[in-house]
Amino acid sequence: MVENPRNPLHRFFNSVVAIVDGPITFFREKIVTPNQKHYPYYHQIYQRVPTIDECYTHDEVCKFEAQHQFLRDMNVDSEILSILRQRYEHCNFEDINQRGEEKCEVLYDIYKENAANWFAKYGDLGPYPDVVFAFSKQKHRLVWERRHGPVGTGMKEDPYKVEDPEKKEAPPVTGAKSRDSYW
Repeated sequence: MVENPRNPLHRFFNSVVAIVDGPITFFREKIVTPNQKHYPYYHQIYQRVPTIDECYTHDEVCKFEAQHQFLRDMNVDSEILSILRQRYEHCNFEDINQRGEEKCEVLYDIYKENAANWFAKYGDLGPYPDVVFAFSKQKHRLVWERRHGPVGTGMKEDPYKVEDPEKKEAPPVTGAKSRDSYW
């Protein structure tokens, strides 16, 4: 005859656990797990949160979420840039005699474009990037591009600038000592 080695106190606790845990386990195994979507991803999927421009002034939780979303995006963009750089380097070292040929130049052009975009978004933010500073940088860049054209092309002349006819340049001063001369 098989004897139950547990004492009555153990049986009582096990029955309480079964009463509490039984419905939860049933619900999880029969309802939740079969109805979940299966994603073949190997990384954690985060829902997008509001960006910093959608947060209210005193909503610290929204700012915190936007900051962490910004850091995740920065890490993803950095990894994409790293993969593009590795592909270009692999193409260069694959056959040493074919360096600088067209097959690697396509990869290099893609890498250069993405590196410029990465720097436009995340460059010059320092070691501890902040979403507010990045948003401010983006705003300043857009204002600059509206006034002067794309960054890196120099300042264009204002087409609406009116010359003042009364303002004349002063003639150069002759015979006066310059500040640079000692005597």
